[in-house]
Amino acid sequence: MVEDAGTDQLHACGGNSRCTTCRVRFVDGEPSEITEAEAATLAARGITESGIRLSCQIVCEHDMTVELISRFEGSGRKDMGSPVADELTPSPVWTKR
Repeated sequence: MVEDAGTDQLHACGGNSRCTTCRVRFVDGEPSEITEAEAATLAARGITESGIRLSCQIVCEHDMTVELISRFEGSGRKDMGSPVADELTPSPVWTKR
């Protein structure tokens, strides 16, 4: 998403579902499936709000509208994070949300 959309979305862990800096809020088109890694990371951080997801664990297979939550601008960070992997990491195990 970061490269394709030209956004300044944070991704501190490089898209490995270890942090939550790539959080987005789905406005429309939220996928009904979630990776076990994403579910575990959100649960461990106490993030339970409906529509909040980790963009690094989303596969874009249809139109989606999201709001960025963690942006580089104003974050005080020196960079957006490690380069994002081309594939979902860790290997996805899908479950229903």
